[in-house]
Amino acid sequence: MSDWTWAYEGYEPAQERLREALCTLGNGYFATRGAAPECAADPVHYPGTYAAGCYNRLTSDVAGHRVENEDMVNLPNWLPLRLRTASGAWLTPDTHKLLDHHQSLDLRAGILERTLRYEDEEGRLLAVRQVRLVHMADPHLAMLRTELTAQGWSGEIEVETALDGRVANTGVERYRSLASRHLADVRTGTAAPETIWLECRTNTSDIRIGLAARTVTDVPARTVDAHEDARAAQLLRLSLADGRTVTVDKTVALHTSHDPAIEEPAHAALDRVGRAPDFATLLDSHRTAWQQLWRNAELDVPNSAGPVLRLHLFHLLQTLSPHTAELDVGVPARGLHGEAYRGHVFWDELFVLPYLNLHFPEVSRALLTYRHRRLEQACRAAVDAGHTGAMYPWQSGSDGREETQQLHLNPRSGRWLPDHSRLQYHVGSAIAYNVWQYCEASGDTEFLHTKGIEMLVQIARFWAGLAAYDGTLGRYRIRGVVGPDEYHDAYPGAARQGLDDNAYTNVTAAWVIARTLDVLYDLPELPRRDLCERTGLDAAELDGWQEVSRKLHVPFHAGVISQFEGYGALEELDWDGYRTRYGDIRRLDRILEAEDDSVNRYQASKQADVLMLGYLFSPAELGGLFRRLGHEVDDTVWRRTVDHYLRRTSHGSTLSSLVHGWVLARARRAEAWTFVHEALAGDVVDLQGGTTGEGIHLGAMAGTLDLVQRCLTGLETRGGALRLDPVPLPEFSEYGFAIRYRGHHGVQLRLTTDQLMLAVPASDQDPIDIALADRTVSVAPGESCTLTLPDQ
Repeated sequence: MSDWTWAYEGYEPAQERLREALCTLGNGYFATRGAAPECAADPVHYPGTYAAGCYNRLTSDVAGHRVENEDMVNLPNWLPLRLRTASGAWLTPDTHKLLDHHQSLDLRAGILERTLRYEDEEGRLLAVRQVRLVHMADPHLAMLRTELTAQGWSGEIEVETALDGRVANTGVERYRSLASRHLADVRTGTAAPETIWLECRTNTSDIRIGLAARTVTDVPARTVDAHEDARAAQLLRLSLADGRTVTVDKTVALHTSHDPAIEEPAHAALDRVGRAPDFATLLDSHRTAWQQLWRNAELDVPNSAGPVLRLHLFHLLQTLSPHTAELDVGVPARGLHGEAYRGHVFWDELFVLPYLNLHFPEVSRALLTYRHRRLEQACRAAVDAGHTGAMYPWQSGSDGREETQQLHLNPRSGRWLPDHSRLQYHVGSAIAYNVWQYCEASGDTEFLHTKGIEMLVQIARFWAGLAAYDGTLGRYRIRGVVGPDEYHDAYPGAARQGLDDNAYTNVTAAWVIARTLDVLYDLPELPRRDLCERTGLDAAELDGWQEVSRKLHVPFHAGVISQFEGYGALEELDWDGYRTRYGDIRRLDRILEAEDDSVNRYQASKQADVLMLGYLFSPAELGGLFRRLGHEVDDTVWRRTVDHYLRRTSHGSTLSSLVHGWVLARARRAEAWTFVHEALAGDVVDLQGGTTGEGIHLGAMAGTLDLVQRCLTGLETRGGALRLDPVPLPEFSEYGFAIRYRGHHGVQLRLTTDQLMLAVPASDQDPIDIALADRTVSVAPGESCTLTLPDQ
């Protein structure tokens, strides 16, 4: 491993799924796992290709119920390329002697390289080098170059190149009892001596998919079609001379019927692959596109954290690249790297967009537009549930309806259980928060005053309508919800699902309402009048919003903020006892359920819930929010709250260590690095025990980048200024990055323990105001400055 290379030495079947996920290549339009081209899906290997926004819906029989699920579809596999010598058996790492195996991911260039040496049944050695890319400049192209060298022999070799439409969604073990065949009407053919094609469609959503592959060699080859049912294939027979390298180049084009400006996907794929230039030309344009991406996302963090952060950034850029800005897609929680969570869109954009806002704001805008296009569906969902405003789904997919599963499997007990996570209405607050953060960072008032305010109004209306006045308390209450801590979805023994007055839900709801009112009052008169007429807003409703935003109930117990009303009355868990018995208790909910118990009985959290407030809001903002609600939450109360929940959290989500590291950086700095380090290692070493192989955790990866960008710097884009309040951590004594801010490209920031250096590139933009705790300075385009930081 180096700053720009992620490498694996040797072949380890038990690690193959993890490596495949971490060696995924993509371009924002589609991505392909880093699977071996010679291997089909089996318990060791899982090739997978996924196009952003390509979903299909199937119905399964589960535990006596008919269950409908929408999945991101595993598309036909374009990778297959296998080899055999005169011995006649196809060479694979699992069936033949493998003398060497090395795999390296070039992060700078977006290239996966694999070198290996096979020994066949007759002792002949064959060296293989493969270079793979998913093209970053042309989002519909991918390439696989294979170099073959006979060592100590000469003779004929056979190469099979294929497009395989026999795939299914079987990459997640706990989903395997569900329907998984999404592709239908697979047709194959040959378009030219070196070109094969495959077309199919998804069997419910009727998305048509077309692939074409052109395979050429640098020596004469005899080509024979070898098509099978749902699989396009060609056999190439060529001769190897001892010590001489032969090259086989496979260029692939992928189109779907979602693409604009095409008539038919298979025809478009054939046309594109036929016009594609040679490998060297494609490689050059691919490298150039990646060079431009890295220029816009410059990051320099010394020490061991640097390479991991760069890997995280690499996967973020592959999932949400500038190509994404042309698509109608959201933020898939597990990237385009696997089938976990069925490719759904949750609240993970809360951890992703703050980073993108300062580097690729056009991508953030597109991701928020995905939410705006589904605003009508969210409003219909609210009406159907007897509410007002917009009730966004906890899990979203193609059209914005609620995609959260009705049942989930506990692998420990083998039981299918009701799933109530759809009660996490706080996803609406996450969307509102992202609208505000994007507009503050980008200065995009046009979006804020159109699509943005429309979403804010309907989300605020939902919260104000859901809040019911309690005359005894003299407060408004929000009942029957689930907070970020998914372990708690009901009171012990209660028939009713959901909890009352989740602190995170209520405080963020109050923030949404207050912020929406601010934007409304700042709107020019004519747009405000038009908006009020379209949405039926009137003065009486707005007055009601004001009251709700100041009187939402926030429970407390034992001098700390309660996660929800009644939390303090729950039993304490024997944490030491469970750790002794089970070791890893991250998924405490599964352990207790398998014991016929329930985590609902205990003060035990899966992940940060109340402490999420410290992730979203600076200490000053958080204090102001609580004062607006009639509470004084000073440093003492907040630190006591942090201590309380830190001792009672199992960290069953990769987001948990990220949030705790973020919060502790300001509340208990000495302990922050333990959690930051865990957040960095989460996917790299698969801390959740096998989940990374099903798809990376995009929110956690992006969150570590944002931790450097905003948490450690204290950077806020607020009030038209860049506000900085750095937190020195010994493990991050010096670091630097570049951002885009309100029209300024490539603003350079570098921080040490006592200095901030900032350089603004020359442009015709206005100066940037930099606000520190003790002063504000203005830096004009073309200027730089070095500021001494206040003592911590």
